[in-house]
Amino acid sequence: MQLIETNEKLAEFCEILQKQPFITVDSEFIREHSYYPQLCLLQVAYDGGSAIIDPLAHLDLTPFFEILQNPKIVKVFHAGRQDIEIFYNLSGKLPQNVFDTQIAAMVCGLPENIGYGNLVHEVTHVDLDKSQRLTDWSLRPLDEKQLQYAICDVTYLVDCYKYLQKYLQEKDRCDWIKEETGALCDIKCYECRPEDAWLRIKHNSHSQRFLSALKYLAEWREKRAQKFNTPRSGILKDETLLNIASSFPKSLNDLRQVRNLKSDIVNGRLGAEILEVLQKAEENPISAEECSADRKLVCHIPNHEQSLAEILKLLLKIKSQEAGVVARLIATDEDLRYIILNQPENTPTLHGWRYEIFGKFAEQLCKGKLSITYNPKKKRIELV
Repeated sequence: MQLIETNEKLAEFCEILQKQPFITVDSEFIREHSYYPQLCLLQVAYDGGSAIIDPLAHLDLTPFFEILQNPKIVKVFHAGRQDIEIFYNLSGKLPQNVFDTQIAAMVCGLPENIGYGNLVHEVTHVDLDKSQRLTDWSLRPLDEKQLQYAICDVTYLVDCYKYLQKYLQEKDRCDWIKEETGALCDIKCYECRPEDAWLRIKHNSHSQRFLSALKYLAEWREKRAQKFNTPRSGILKDETLLNIASSFPKSLNDLRQVRNLKSDIVNGRLGAEILEVLQKAEENPISAEECSADRKLVCHIPNHEQSLAEILKLLLKIKSQEAGVVARLIATDEDLRYIILNQPENTPTLHGWRYEIFGKFAEQLCKGKLSITYNPKKKRIELV
């Protein structure tokens, strides 16, 4: 393991990485006091070597970003969404040819959303030291124990990748992973659209006036957080935003009556901006169509088919155990509802590998062509 703190060493290391069939990647970052996560440490390993790259040493990370863009090299992450988000924010591009070991583990029958430490123990029987997990990675210098902790997040990932890849090849499931990582690397997951920020806020109102205020307020807060690189909650918390939208104040006196809104906000620049936003919301209310988009519509099934949903859950459990795949990866409760409603276009469960191991059996069950029985002689559940 080497610590890279110069552009020259980084270029040399990246030349080595360019020749590898796969690399493992992890990062340490902080985001408690900013909108965008601050990259503090970058760990990379391959089969035979590893290094820690220190971004706080004012490095030009372009050579490493070029590695991430090389489609010939597999980039291995564990629960890599946040790491990928950081690389997208810094480079404007998503990594190519990604393999996520947490996703792969579910396809290989390991527990749902398995943590890195548990995966390492499952594969290598090593218990990782997690004593440094609360380290402030922005502080320098880092001691040897901290560096060793950080590098273990990628060195053992090499063994995990090789183990999972071998299993997937033996079970002919490599294409299944490509489908899942395709969703992980969808650029829509990482684009920050302030105009959609309101859709992430939970509430129970469908009033057009309320939703108009909420949409404009959330968009204003998001843009301000991005501009000044500060957390959303550092401007206004969701609860306060909802209180403002609900009361819809028209003056500073009205604004002072809003619950949990501090006086320094009311009397400062933010108070004036809030009133400007609300005036815009009143003059340009959102449409009825936009109002219906404030939450994902849940498909409902008739009461007389609730029992069928329970039987489908049992079938899903049976088939997931047979295939050695986490049930939720095959179908969610919403997927089961779409199956009952015969809406294959709305669920991936009725397409691809999911259809082969579960979807086609679910269709047969719904059509009355499949039954679930218990064989007392063989002491097992059977499908007939």
